[in-house]
Amino acid sequence: MQPTRVVVFSFGVLIIIGTILLMLPISSKTGETTPFINALFTSTSAVCVTGLVVVDTGTYWSTFGQLVILGLIQAGGLGTMTIVTLFALLMGRKISLRERLTIQEAYNQYSMEGIVRLVREIMGITAIIEGTGAIVLILRFMRDMPPLKAAYYGIFHAVSAFNNAGFDLMGDFKSLTGYVDDFTVNLTVMLLIIIGGIGFTVIVDVLRQKKFKKLTLHSKLVITMTVFLILAGAGSFFLLEYNNPGTMKPLDMSGKVLASLFQSVTPRTAGFNTISEADMTIASKFITIILMFIGASPGGTGGGIKTSTFGVILFTVLSIIDGRDDTELYQKRIPQFVVYRSLGIIFISMCVIIGTTLVLSIVQQSDFITELFESTSAFGTVGLSLGLTTELTTVGKAFIIFNMYAGRVGPLSLALAIGQRRKNIRGYKYPEEKIIVG
Repeated sequence: MQPTRVVVFSFGVLIIIGTILLMLPISSKTGETTPFINALFTSTSAVCVTGLVVVDTGTYWSTFGQLVILGLIQAGGLGTMTIVTLFALLMGRKISLRERLTIQEAYNQYSMEGIVRLVREIMGITAIIEGTGAIVLILRFMRDMPPLKAAYYGIFHAVSAFNNAGFDLMGDFKSLTGYVDDFTVNLTVMLLIIIGGIGFTVIVDVLRQKKFKKLTLHSKLVITMTVFLILAGAGSFFLLEYNNPGTMKPLDMSGKVLASLFQSVTPRTAGFNTISEADMTIASKFITIILMFIGASPGGTGGGIKTSTFGVILFTVLSIIDGRDDTELYQKRIPQFVVYRSLGIIFISMCVIIGTTLVLSIVQQSDFITELFESTSAFGTVGLSLGLTTELTTVGKAFIIFNMYAGRVGPLSLALAIGQRRKNIRGYKYPEEKIIVG
């Protein structure tokens, strides 16, 4: 089996295992068997680090069921090949060439050089960041709950945030709305989301190089787009929701700023929310859809078309407007095959989202913006919802499940299928002829 198929297949196997475990009576608090479609939906959402749920995580699932979800989040966020490689290294087994190729595919690397070292660094970074985030959240939650429960909640939400999953244990689908103006919870969760979504390749590059000018072009582009999207999104939400009585109007100035920043960060495939998504203005919902579509960065725990894909197209357009033939950024030229791959990813991603939205408009009794929001949230592996998830029909659930799976493995598979270095297998080229466009 080719490396690309191994990556896609491994996620499917993990989803099936999670579905079986969640269907067990021990997984629900009532001791009843969970219906197959609900267990499959939850397992897919956890493995694909989405966060969309048809039943409330905190009140429906037992501790065993919640631990299963937590394990699926961690495995899905890091990638199954990372987990397998870790166990192989612990057992002292040498990583084969085929396994190295699969890891290379999983992290979208163009070279196998240092690939095993990268896996070791990824595991170390994950342990340190999740552990630090968990400690901070535990200390904060101990003010509201018993120490043992605070420890459990702190670990669960730290893992969920770093893996951009969006699952929470607060109950009644409240997410983190009870901590809307809490600096500790907001800043900790936002940092976990940003670090987890920025991509392990970028994190390792920053740790090695220390200075921005020494970073690779990929890291510079990802950091630039991440900062731009967070600030632009926060400013937009602040202006649009400032006097909205259903969201930010009751908050003081610091609360409004925190809520605006959090609302800008969380659509980047995280899925937590501190304000009511359903009560936002139409403009804010549409901006959220755009942010969900763009998503996180390659090689991280998030979904979407990725910041680098959006950045490549953005700077390509700017280069065209400036009259340049090549896409240029930070005094470097981006290869044409990367531009073609970015266009392919965006086009096919839009087709998937439009198709799912069309199906939802047929099988669900809701408005268009809600259906588009749900489809984009699933494909971008975000987890935000305007309330449609719990009302989905069986057909609606099936298509959202497909969207979540396609969003987690689809952009990666598309990048591998479309983005390989072009080879002129014919040995000749057809004559060129211009076409009028625009």
